[in-house]
Amino acid sequence: MSCGIVVALPEELSTLTKRKFAPGECHAIGGGVLLSYSGAGPANAEKAAAGLIDRGANRLISWGCAAALAQDRRPGDLVLPERVLTQDRHSLATDPSWRQRLANLLADHQAVGSGTLLESGRIVGQREEKRQLFEQTGAVALDMESAAVGRTAANAQLPFLVVRAIADPAEMSLPEAVVHALDADGQVQLGRLLAFLLAHPWQLGGLIRLGIHFRAAQTSLKTAARFINEITRI
Repeated sequence: MSCGIVVALPEELSTLTKRKFAPGECHAIGGGVLLSYSGAGPANAEKAAAGLIDRGANRLISWGCAAALAQDRRPGDLVLPERVLTQDRHSLATDPSWRQRLANLLADHQAVGSGTLLESGRIVGQREEKRQLFEQTGAVALDMESAAVGRTAANAQLPFLVVRAIADPAEMSLPEAVVHALDADGQVQLGRLLAFLLAHPWQLGGLIRLGIHFRAAQTSLKTAARFINEITRI
């Protein structure tokens, strides 16, 4: 009996373990927890979730950062959504008792929000598009992987949980330098980033702000990770 956790990015992985993973790798990290470093995007997340089930996981968690769509969600806010809304607007419910148990564990340590999480097949970086998605769906935040994990769990009739911390707020457009530097797995390629900054030095301020926001999200995920043994038992 074990819990499988899917993370997309190395910065998210580091909130759960100091061990270095290659993209696509899955390892046990103790306490009956299997951790899979999927890489970014729904296809990678679906493959990772299926691999966790093949290795014996009987419940799944999508873990990491998210972009805010609602104005009241700030960097570092933790979101435990009741449901994930797919790109085709199908609703995937997270396990209510499991979600409430985690919220109770965190009550004295970390503010926890709920609501709907929206699936996106690509990075949504512009604040105007975030505003439009919020008006269309009412979702408080979005990510690229949770719906794929949820679909895989639903197909296997397994419980499913989402633990996401807000990185970029709704009113912030991602710096163009970041979008330019991302590779297919959602990782920033330093060479691309530096080359872009040399040509567009005014982008540096936005990168610094984003870095501060992302560290706030990591701090919240590390707080949740302190309860990982309790979280992963249901």
